[in-house]
Amino acid sequence: MASEDKTPASRAEAGQLGFAIEGMSCASCVSRVEKAISTVPGIQSAAVNLATERADVAFSGPPDADSVIRAIKEAGYAVGTESVDLSIEGMSCASCVNRIETALKAVPGVADAAVILATGKASVQIVSGAVAFADLEAAVARAGYAARRVVPDEPVDHEADTRERETGKLAGALMLSAVLTVPVIALEMGTYLIPALQSFVVDRIGMQASWYLQFVFTTVILFGPGLRFFQKGLPALVRRAPDMNSLVALGTGAAWLYSVVATFLPGLLPEGTRHVYFEAAAVITTLILVGRYLEARAKGRTSEAIKRLMGLQAKTARILRDGEAVEVPLDEVKVGDLVLVRPGEKIAVDGEVTEGSSFVDESMITGEPMPVAKGAGNTVVGATINKTGSFSFRATKVGADTMLAQIIQMVERAQAAKLPIQALVDKVTAWFVPAVMGVALITFLVWFGFGPEPALTFALVAAVTVLIIACPCAMGLATPTSIMVGIGRGAEMGILFRNGEALQTLRQAEVIALDKTGTLTKGRPELTDLVTENGFERETVLALVAAVETRSEHPIGEAIVEAAKEVGLAIGTPEMFEAIPGFGVSATVGGRTVAVGADRLMARFDIDTARLADAAARLGDEGKSPLYAAIDGRLAAILAVADPIKPTTPQAIEALHRLGLKIAMITGDNRHTAEAIARRLGIDEVAAEVLPDGKVEALHRLREKGRKLAFVGDGINDAPALAEADVGIAIGTGTDVAIESADVVLMSGELTGVPNAIGLSRSTLRNIRQNLFWAFAYNTALIPVAAGVLYPAFGILLSPMLAAAAMAFSSVFVLGNALRLKKFRPPVAAGANHASTEGVQPIPATQ
Repeated sequence: MASEDKTPASRAEAGQLGFAIEGMSCASCVSRVEKAISTVPGIQSAAVNLATERADVAFSGPPDADSVIRAIKEAGYAVGTESVDLSIEGMSCASCVNRIETALKAVPGVADAAVILATGKASVQIVSGAVAFADLEAAVARAGYAARRVVPDEPVDHEADTRERETGKLAGALMLSAVLTVPVIALEMGTYLIPALQSFVVDRIGMQASWYLQFVFTTVILFGPGLRFFQKGLPALVRRAPDMNSLVALGTGAAWLYSVVATFLPGLLPEGTRHVYFEAAAVITTLILVGRYLEARAKGRTSEAIKRLMGLQAKTARILRDGEAVEVPLDEVKVGDLVLVRPGEKIAVDGEVTEGSSFVDESMITGEPMPVAKGAGNTVVGATINKTGSFSFRATKVGADTMLAQIIQMVERAQAAKLPIQALVDKVTAWFVPAVMGVALITFLVWFGFGPEPALTFALVAAVTVLIIACPCAMGLATPTSIMVGIGRGAEMGILFRNGEALQTLRQAEVIALDKTGTLTKGRPELTDLVTENGFERETVLALVAAVETRSEHPIGEAIVEAAKEVGLAIGTPEMFEAIPGFGVSATVGGRTVAVGADRLMARFDIDTARLADAAARLGDEGKSPLYAAIDGRLAAILAVADPIKPTTPQAIEALHRLGLKIAMITGDNRHTAEAIARRLGIDEVAAEVLPDGKVEALHRLREKGRKLAFVGDGINDAPALAEADVGIAIGTGTDVAIESADVVLMSGELTGVPNAIGLSRSTLRNIRQNLFWAFAYNTALIPVAAGVLYPAFGILLSPMLAAAAMAFSSVFVLGNALRLKKFRPPVAAGANHASTEGVQPIPATQ
């Protein structure tokens, strides 16, 4: 009990950790978990409590949370974890990322940690209740950085304000550095390039005085605007964890120190080596500040999608309080409040329309440009825009529960994710900076021992150039910036990637398996055909048949009734209603006898259907099941009710074929009907007569020969298949269960989002490969050049100033290339989602 009062931090220090256990149901579970934990080396004691679903573990040495978690999972139970987001200050390159991740993962109770350079954030998975923020903060501080916890409901502009302040500081530092660098360049390099300036410096100022002036200006630059490199780089060296700041500090510091000795203590240098490199130190600092400033601005642009989403939120809402309309701040709206919306206003929160009607622009959520009709009973989404009418709605979700808030959180999580391809980058950058310092040292020694005179000068220049040119910033930015921009562009198009891995895996898909109902089709039956016999009018037949079907509970009957209502027909009340299983229904309506059903029902009433045989054959060839209607003992019409193909489905399938993909359909329809549908739509493979619980097995068959497979569905029974597929894609208009099980969510509910998501995935991964190639090729090619390999043959030795410019350019290039994804053009444009439905054949409903 005393231990129960300890904070997570103090308990970890005392060698104790608590674990939330999920899945226990009885005393034997307790025994099993305790036994599993006790097998872990270094465990002093383990006490599992069924009532609190918690395990308190004491370690004989340093706590080893990972081993305990593994043991619990192997015993068949789960460990409760939670995610903590941190904002990290002070990161400058990919080696910083690796260092912080290592520090966080070493904290007892941390299951995993992912740090993203482009966002400056860390996502840490911790054992619930086992880790205090102070533990994480201290671990980050020991690594040489600062951490701040990101609270989900904090003001949305906090991160933007922080980034803006940092960009402002960099702009000021850059301006001062640039102004002071100009006279240094003029005093040193100008004397070689401009004869008149050389005469002025030599005759009027004097070379020694010139060096004194350069010393003053450069010292102010290095220990003013450039002090940030020394403040972070030198402590990192002391901790034996050098980073990009260490390279810059060593390079500029070496050039400055050598020049100071040459200026004030020339006797310490060998004869002929008295040169100053103040201009190199000044120009390098200025150019790196230029790169940092451009990076900061570009990083801000990579998260513009999130900022735009946040900016969509309404600031206030008009609600009814005591019978009067009152305008209140958004955060004061409560679930159940009645919200009033006027034309042109933003809808404040999610809700259900109670009165009135209008058209609402939902393009910011779904990516679809056409306004959607809303009336009583329809749902509305916060941040969408009311167009013409006025209405009121009951608030159902507010604050962090609204769809927009969930989308923002989903996009942020996905942007912060690490793709599998990032693992290679992390491995390289872990040893990159120390390796560069080793190369710089070898370069110095080789030049000093074997180089031409003045050897010390050549050695210094070559070593400094290696240090400056090898900055790993581009490597660290290559992957996360592309992910951020790509996923942000997807959000703008109504495509939500729930995790970063789906972004990489989707491009590898070879087969797209499609559920039929609600995915290929509208998901609800509609009357598609009504062919009448001579002597019968369409409206009369439809009204009588609809009257009979009002007593039927079958979806086909509901579709017929709905069709009659849509054209404004008066529907009578049926009498003497009779349902005949397997045959159809009959009733008396307004004194007339009406029978509706299969040809078997007509035969039962001795009604000849031969005259409509051609129509029945046509409907059969289209994969439809015909129904007959008889009135007063005479054949009146043949009908077909079906679940129609969505207007955009043929276009989506055509786009998927253009992308080189195979299309498969999974349906419960009989094989004849399914194959008719497949022929009409150009679907390559069919899995027919699949029971609701058989979709996972169907996916296993489609995945033969190791093909990567994406499954698209929308229903509750699609959730297992969405989870089983390599990538699960949920239609956003479907059920919450399906959406939660998916890796990608299409907010528009249109199948055209699938080729667009695949196209975006391919473009993003292509962009990442371009960035990685540039980052690695840049360092691979230029480090040897900086070291002087071209000097013996061509007399070329790279200047440290050119190295600084090239280093800054490499990072800006990577960021600029990633930002090109903002202009990604989807294979199917949003406007095309509203193509004409003329000529589009419906799909029959399964009866």
